[in-house]
Amino acid sequence: MTPATSAVARALERIERLDPALHAFIEVWPDEALAREREAVARRLPLGGLPFAVKGPSGIRSYAARRLMAAGGVPVGATSVPGPGTAWQTWGQGAHGRTVNPWRADRTPGGSSAGSAVAVAAGMVEAATGSDGAGSVRIPAAWCGVFGLKTTNGLLPSPDRTGLASAGVFARSAAAAEPYLRRVLGGGGTPEAASDSLPLPLPLPVVYSEDLGFAAVDPEVAAVVRAAVDRLVAAGTVRLVDRDAGLLDPAGAWAAVRGGVPDDPAAVRVRRTNDERLETLFSGGALLLTPATPNRPHGHEGPGARYSTALTWAFNLSGHPAASLPAGFTGDGCPVGLQMVAPRGADPVLLAAARAVEDALPPARTPPPAGRD
Repeated sequence: MTPATSAVARALERIERLDPALHAFIEVWPDEALAREREAVARRLPLGGLPFAVKGPSGIRSYAARRLMAAGGVPVGATSVPGPGTAWQTWGQGAHGRTVNPWRADRTPGGSSAGSAVAVAAGMVEAATGSDGAGSVRIPAAWCGVFGLKTTNGLLPSPDRTGLASAGVFARSAAAAEPYLRRVLGGGGTPEAASDSLPLPLPLPVVYSEDLGFAAVDPEVAAVVRAAVDRLVAAGTVRLVDRDAGLLDPAGAWAAVRGGVPDDPAAVRVRRTNDERLETLFSGGALLLTPATPNRPHGHEGPGARYSTALTWAFNLSGHPAASLPAGFTGDGCPVGLQMVAPRGADPVLLAAARAVEDALPPARTPPPAGRD
């Protein structure tokens, strides 16, 4: 292997060529990355020098990044996150400017793991780390047309004092994420997390909910996801289970926990009720499918009064692992995500189910090099 043909060298070339238009990175580490790659190859480490990006300025110190580096993964740079004072305006701020969606430059990529999703979608890196406290992995994964998974809360060290946030990973697909995710989970405390994946018996029992009982979902987003679910049913990948997927709106409870008052009576009631309903829903090994977001990517000025987190943050409160897979596109060229949720601790099952689902859906598409207005 020569530097000119190495995976890290190719990633660095793509970053240099593409990032001035997309603004996904805040820092790039070419010399350190090439040196780490040589060491990983020489030591024959499992990941063999595969390049990845880390979320934000502190991402290199995260548990996930340390696990990946120990296995021979090579961090090539830190990706953008929103700057201060940008609440709910879920774009990132890269070294070259505001991070843009690779499919439509006039739209946000989502956040807060904005740059990580863009870097993977544009093919600048094989995978990227993220963290998800309300949907910060699943929303940008959905809006950038890639795979993103939030692990079970508490399985890995949380970057958030409230415990709402958990580690996650981005990749072009669930299959591409597997080598990275299994290296991270392998030290996460559950023996099954480190085991090889086994094919799941098909069809998978799933409960489908368009709105979880409370969210106002863009009709075209709902139609794209429903079409993906119908395709999965027709392919024999899933079978629909008739169970109530209605939850109480978790917005107030999430805000209470985030604000440091988890024992607020209203928040406790919502969390207890939703936990009981989810326990019933997941009985017998069923999975939950929903749209990942109620809306398509909004403009860079922000989402207005709508919470893009409406369908994701319930599972930060409950702790369930959840992923977003590419489901299709709206008529104006915006990616739409299909959210999959599994029982707590069933991260390997979720990954295996995601692989089965993506095998029955059209392969992920690659955005034009500089996005589209």
